[in-house]
Amino acid sequence: MDILRYVAEAPQQVLAITDSGETLHYSDINKAAEAFPKTATHQLVFLLCRNSPGTLLGYLGCLKAGVVPLLLDAHIAPDLLHHLIQTYMPAFYYVPHDLPEETQKIFPRNTPVATIADSVLLRSDNAGPALFPDLALLLTTSGSTGSPKLVRLTYRNICENARSIAEYLHITDKERPVTMLPMSYSYGMSIINSHVLMGATVILTGHDMLTAAFWERVKQENVSSLVGIPYTYQMFSRLRLTEMELPALKTLTQAGGKLPYELHKKFGEWSLNTGRRFFVMYGQTEAAPRMAYLPPDKTMEKCGSMGIAIPHGELKLIDEAGAEITASDTVGELVYRGQNVAMGYAECAADLAKGDEWHGTLHTGDIAKRDADGYFFIVGRKKRFIKVFGNRVNLDDTERLLATAFPSSEFACIGQDDLLCVYTTLSTEVQHRAIADYLVQTTRLPAKVFHIFFIEAIPKNPAGKTLYSQLEID
Repeated sequence: MDILRYVAEAPQQVLAITDSGETLHYSDINKAAEAFPKTATHQLVFLLCRNSPGTLLGYLGCLKAGVVPLLLDAHIAPDLLHHLIQTYMPAFYYVPHDLPEETQKIFPRNTPVATIADSVLLRSDNAGPALFPDLALLLTTSGSTGSPKLVRLTYRNICENARSIAEYLHITDKERPVTMLPMSYSYGMSIINSHVLMGATVILTGHDMLTAAFWERVKQENVSSLVGIPYTYQMFSRLRLTEMELPALKTLTQAGGKLPYELHKKFGEWSLNTGRRFFVMYGQTEAAPRMAYLPPDKTMEKCGSMGIAIPHGELKLIDEAGAEITASDTVGELVYRGQNVAMGYAECAADLAKGDEWHGTLHTGDIAKRDADGYFFIVGRKKRFIKVFGNRVNLDDTERLLATAFPSSEFACIGQDDLLCVYTTLSTEVQHRAIADYLVQTTRLPAKVFHIFFIEAIPKNPAGKTLYSQLEID
């Protein structure tokens, strides 16, 4: 099923309504695609995203025109953006008109090619890397720490995932979702994909959900669904969402990390009591991104569960030897199989020419168990990463980032969701503030998630490997 089928089937259907009241139609996707020159077809473009008409039309226009975008947050730290440019040497950049001055300096000599709404397409000085024929989209695995590792997705990957999401959420052309997450974030992107697939109208807003203007638009536009990561639901709770008069609101979805039990229970009970649907979901960028969901009618009975596999996908557990675990309540690594699984990773420009290395199977790195009814529960992680406000943060990447910025010190990073603890051999408060300021500036994450600790020496084994078990999360 083609994500862009409504461009041909119902071109006058309303695609989006902006903060200014401007109406975009599905036919505008064709116009956006035509703005990309033929020389951009199957070329790499760095697409700097924000929740604006230019980004929405630029992203969908890329898919229509066969241009291959790497989706990046428009607020990405300039040095991280420069590092990615040096690594992948894109042929084009697609950026908002009013980028911050420090970011604009990265593109001084590039030639404007076309303008789409509030964004401009620039031709770079590079010929662009060779790309595998099926490559359609690139997403970062850990955008906050500037890791050059990208996920290589095909058009089929994102179409299949959009189809599965639309199926279990029962999305129709009457839905009216509101943009609450960055489009460069796989969860935010999948909301666009699944609703565009079904011809829905996206309420496009740049307002933060903590502002009155955001909630005015939710009410004015009869928004039918709200989405969020665990942090979002903490804010929903503080804002007393459950006491708001929102008669058009029918669906809530959550992903981007495990939701605390209390919040799952609160919003699950409220949804059931008010005739709404609350979906807890599980995914990773590598799966475009959804892999599992908890049906709303099971939200209280299976509270804390990530649910069951999405339609057309399969989940299983394997032991350390790779053998499948069939017994219930037995812990193992979660493995997913489906047509939405990416081709693999890229860590340099040459990797973009690689074909399908994963063949539909994704080893998630998450440790889980399955109950007697077939519902899965995440119990831990095999890999060293955490989720911070829905963003995957690789702890090893963070250590390397800090070691480069503060070469006179050693670092060890540990943490849990929404908390990153940094142990350093730098001892003064001034140095600790400098570390925190650097992390905030580089990752664009709030200061409260970083806890900095002095340690005389990073504990290591005889082989020089850090003994993380000797460090405490505090």
